[in-house]
Amino acid sequence: MAVTNTLVKNQNDEKKLPFSVAIQQPKWQALVNNTLGDPDRARRFVAAVSSAVAVNPTLQTCDAGSVLGAALLGESLNLSPSPQLGQYYMVPYNQKEKKDRYGNVLSPAKTVAQFQIGYKGMIQLAVRSGYYRKIVVLPIKKGELVRYDPMEEEITVNLIEDEAVREETPTVGYYAMFEYIGGTFRKTMYWSREKMERHADRFSPAFSMEAYHKLQNGEIPQSEAWKYSSFWYKNFDDMAIKTMLRQILSRWGIMSIDLQKAFAADENAVNPDLTPNYLEPPENPGGGLANPENTIPTQQPEQEPAVEPGADAPQELPEDAF
Repeated sequence: MAVTNTLVKNQNDEKKLPFSVAIQQPKWQALVNNTLGDPDRARRFVAAVSSAVAVNPTLQTCDAGSVLGAALLGESLNLSPSPQLGQYYMVPYNQKEKKDRYGNVLSPAKTVAQFQIGYKGMIQLAVRSGYYRKIVVLPIKKGELVRYDPMEEEITVNLIEDEAVREETPTVGYYAMFEYIGGTFRKTMYWSREKMERHADRFSPAFSMEAYHKLQNGEIPQSEAWKYSSFWYKNFDDMAIKTMLRQILSRWGIMSIDLQKAFAADENAVNPDLTPNYLEPPENPGGGLANPENTIPTQQPEQEPAVEPGADAPQELPEDAF
């Protein structure tokens, strides 16, 4: 037991290094160079990831291997780690200590970074696949919807022309559609906001519909607001857009290899060898991040929320989770 715990302690001490220091360690440098194969690409990758980590104080406390794993997955998909671009996010979560049946510590408690693809990243991957002539996903505002016919999959709307007014108008639903190149197949979907809230409440461990309504009504004390820091609470519409894209593409669209890879890894920590590291379900009732301050990008998505994220990241979610 002493030997096992000593090994864990040594590993833990190493992983406490800030990412900017850890990424300069020979083993991580070798991993990046061997994975990417091109020294110039490796240098650009390290610079881009270091910049993304530098602007997020909580991400700086994450296990360096999990940050590197999430970033390498993003790089393999040719997506940018920049939070401003919103293609994917590295979201901090608390991972519990893991022990074997004899009580020996196999993995210490730590903060890990979880890969979360953003809806803009989904669109990028779908467009690159070369299958789609058109992809549309749009929040529908109050007063815009005239009729949606689910049998004919036809929608009639009167969109608010003033963008500033439209942005401030409450959302009542979400519309998504795609059409293949050549017009061989077309698919549309419409969900009401109520349906989206029920979907998030059922499938996202990071979201509570009851808590969300209390937040909207100002019934949550400011001192407890940190508990509700997932993307579902911070930017519901962006998470809903991501959900609509995932639903329509995964159910009826042609999925490229990159899209399949991104969907499979979404909202999971990723090991440096790009294998998924499924985490424990969240304990925080509000679905907050490990340290909510400065962890939510100003432009997005959940958790991840990005999510749709919780204090401890969820296990692999059901197919219908997004």
